Amino acid sequence: MNQAVLLLARLFIHPGQEEAFRQFETVAARIMARHGGRIERVIRPLSALPESPLPHEIHLVSFPSQEHFAAYRADAELAALAPLRQQAIARTELVIGVEGEPWG
Repeated sequence: MNQAVLLLARLFIHPGQEEAFRQFETVAARIMARHGGRIERVIRPLSALPESPLPHEIHLVSFPSQEHFAAYRADAELAALAPLRQQAIARTELVIGVEGEPWG
């Protein structure tokens, strides 16, 4: 049985590109859903530690399996969004993992 995959994405956008970012995210989320993916949480950071740059948003994303995530990444419609993504997003920091056991 495949284990669900969780992604934590810190998204840094180019200044003044909030609308382009929103356009990209709207279409990307629709493509993601086609592959079983879902944006579980969107966090708009208020502050960060001095040594840590502040992203525009942090997303917690889930996919049913690594295969579903790989299919999303290989989707031709997502690839066609590359120019809009490059216009909007300066940098993405991605951590990929699986559900862990909570402490306590």
